[in-house]
Amino acid sequence: MSTCATASRLLTEPLAGTAVTAPTWLLIEQPGPWGAKALTGSRLDPAVGRALEQAAAGTDVRVALIRRPGRHADCRPPAGRRIFVAHTAPGRSWIRTTELDDPARLLDLDFAALGAGHHGGLWEPYTGDPLALVCTNGKRDRCCALLGRPLAAELTAAGGTGVWEVTHIGGHRFAPTLFVLPFGYAYGRATAHGVKEVLEAAREGHVVTANCRGRSAWDRPAQAAELAVRALTGETDADALTVAATTGSAPRHEVTVAHADGRSWRVLVERGAAEPPRPESCGRALGSPARMDVVAVVPLS
Repeated sequence: MSTCATASRLLTEPLAGTAVTAPTWLLIEQPGPWGAKALTGSRLDPAVGRALEQAAAGTDVRVALIRRPGRHADCRPPAGRRIFVAHTAPGRSWIRTTELDDPARLLDLDFAALGAGHHGGLWEPYTGDPLALVCTNGKRDRCCALLGRPLAAELTAAGGTGVWEVTHIGGHRFAPTLFVLPFGYAYGRATAHGVKEVLEAAREGHVVTANCRGRSAWDRPAQAAELAVRALTGETDADALTVAATTGSAPRHEVTVAHADGRSWRVLVERGAAEPPRPESCGRALGSPARMDVVAVVPLS
């Protein structure tokens, strides 16, 4: 039986403009098994998980669970959980971290401020390697487990100290999928060699555009537009480009991408449907997921 990832790969479905839109991420360490809806289907207290979902709703904060790669027996909760909160906007990217014994304390966070990129001195600054989050939640989609877990294990065996498994970053059909912080670029059809290049670049403040799905700070048309400008100019500095404006509505969007040096471009993006139909996730009916096609990049200055 064909998987959703196999179908997407064989149909050469474009990756640009397919990342989740979430400027800020709250990551909670939770070892052990995960259910399809991990915040309420893991060893995390489901009442706390539901409350976190409600607290984050409408704030531009996405909450996910993480765990270290390896075997995940049905074990007791850890005495202390590693927590990260990260913001991904260009020029204002940061990661803060702490260890908590009770995740219910996270409900005291100012989610609106975090979503807007203001940490207010929360916890400690994270100074380690870029975080490499590999989606491995097989209860949500089998491709994530079959393809993601071996990748996470290989990266860890190679000495990756910032590698974590994550519950869900969207795009099962692009498995194995990767999300890199602090800059917030997502990748699909990742390989160990490719991820190592991505992480080496991120350490130096740069972005690799091969197999890149987009930056989560932007909506999907803007993700595709920013990557198109990078392809045109060869710009790799993660903070060099920002999205100044997005106008229009589906299926046509005009995105203004600005460079830190004063240049700017108007990018025309058309939203279409991927054909022929394919499963967006294993076990689901065939569908035609949205795709973002860049039809013009016009220099403005």
